[in-house]
Amino acid sequence: MMKKKPSDEPAAGPSQVPKMSKKPMARAVRIALFQREIRVRLSPAALDLLFARADVISEGQRAVRGGHDSYFGSTMLTLDLPSLAPLLSDACDAGTARRLAALLESDADVAKRVQQLAARETERVAGAVPRQVGTHVTIRSQGAKVFVDVDVEAVFT
Repeated sequence: MMKKKPSDEPAAGPSQVPKMSKKPMARAVRIALFQREIRVRLSPAALDLLFARADVISEGQRAVRGGHDSYFGSTMLTLDLPSLAPLLSDACDAGTARRLAALLESDADVAKRVQQLAARETERVAGAVPRQVGTHVTIRSQGAKVFVDVDVEAVFT
């Protein structure tokens, strides 16, 4: 009997390839006890950096209304991500700015920091320590910058 050489066998064509039979899906026999999720939030170190490097502009004036010494003004923080690029590991582009703006809006620590900053700026601009400070905050991004606009009302007496 003569052995066949590999070159003597015909090449496998499309008609000679065995069809894969579909197998039924594997049944889950065990259930995970814990549901896992990935959460993204702002790091405390990044918040410190953002507030330390923010451009802050404040304006306003005091007025007596209804017998109360009041202050009406605004404070704007500009977070210029490209200027922070050497210090951040994330891309400092428009997409990151949009994501940052959304996270800033929902972070309770950010709201507290903005309130404290508005109170300090009110004191600086008005020249007196306010008894009560109320704020309305709007956060938006434009290009690779994030703007935090704070409308301020304060009462002194």
